[in-house]
Amino acid sequence: MKGLNAVVRWMIAFLLLVIGGAALAQGSIKLGELNSYKIFPAFLDPYKKGMELALEQTNAAGGVFGRNLEIVYRDDNGNPGDAVRAAEELLTREQVHFLLGTFASNVGLAIADLARQRKVLFIAAEPLTDKITWQNGNRYTFRLRPSTWMQTSMLVPDAAKLKKKRWAIVYPNYEYGQSATAAFKDLLKKSQPDVEFVTEQATPLGKIDSGAVVQALIDAKPDAIFSSLFGPDLSRFVRDGNTRGLFKNIAVFNLLGGEPEYLDALKDEAPTGWYVTGYPWYAINTPEHKKFLAAYQKRWKDYPRAGSVVGYATVLSAVAAMKKAGSLDSEKLVAAMEGLQLESPFGRITYRTLDHQATMGAYVGRTGVREGKGVMTTFSYGDGAKFQPSDAEVRKLRPAD
Repeated sequence: MKGLNAVVRWMIAFLLLVIGGAALAQGSIKLGELNSYKIFPAFLDPYKKGMELALEQTNAAGGVFGRNLEIVYRDDNGNPGDAVRAAEELLTREQVHFLLGTFASNVGLAIADLARQRKVLFIAAEPLTDKITWQNGNRYTFRLRPSTWMQTSMLVPDAAKLKKKRWAIVYPNYEYGQSATAAFKDLLKKSQPDVEFVTEQATPLGKIDSGAVVQALIDAKPDAIFSSLFGPDLSRFVRDGNTRGLFKNIAVFNLLGGEPEYLDALKDEAPTGWYVTGYPWYAINTPEHKKFLAAYQKRWKDYPRAGSVVGYATVLSAVAAMKKAGSLDSEKLVAAMEGLQLESPFGRITYRTLDHQATMGAYVGRTGVREGKGVMTTFSYGDGAKFQPSDAEVRKLRPAD
């Protein structure tokens, strides 16, 4: 009898172990997300809402492999060192399957290098630097948003048509602004060889001395201005420029300047007639965007910003990669990301095998004020697939994986 009881106890223990192991195996799929939520809330609060909407939709539809998807968030403080430490903690302690996110370009580059070292997939949602897919590109890093080169090349045709000879440039003095400036100068020079760049104002990120910058631009007497300022820096620049008459009879091109994150803050002080890339959510009538807009407004009782679309499409990208790979193995996920196609609020996008850049585009147009708010009054969609350098040029820029 004692022997029988021992056998029964062993069988019960074994069954509990098997059942517990099966439950553990069917636990949530955890993804690690890093971003500068405290530093860039205007973009990243809507971004997180977009992620949460896609997460809820995914789980309501049965998750991935029959398991719920979970996102573990960390704030990187806009600092590469902090970001790397947070990413390591996500990978080791939280045991996330791969990494998503980042906003600032220097932070994105740091996490891309970590992904290379750790051989783990990283979907860079927002950082725009060209280096993340070109000079510093690696097998494990893929970028969603159109790069600085892509968005700048969307603006250059209109800039060249104006045939303005004397250009001034103002930009935030870190990787994104430097990259945007280099791309604009190179692309405009190719279209208009006689162009002159009469002054460049490189401003500390988040600490622009707008009065001094505006005066320097006035003194340079440019015919046109190219700016990659955003956020509070852009607001201060616009207000001081309006006050001092800088923009009168001057053509202004501003990367990201049509995004509601930045136009909304200016209200009726928003610039009129600027050439921008942005997101006119209120006037996009494609079926895929109308579906996204309705779901977002129902969930959050608010309208989406550019960040909302990026966050939403980032989660969709992760889900599509896992389903295509049929696995959570890093190498299989990376292979699945190459050439991956998915539907987004901006239509179908593809992650290029050549450089791991997605073909998500941006809206290009001009700014105005309507009902006391800044808007894009005219616009068209710039398909990211059409704004790429040649394959040969990319191969020269990107190291072999």
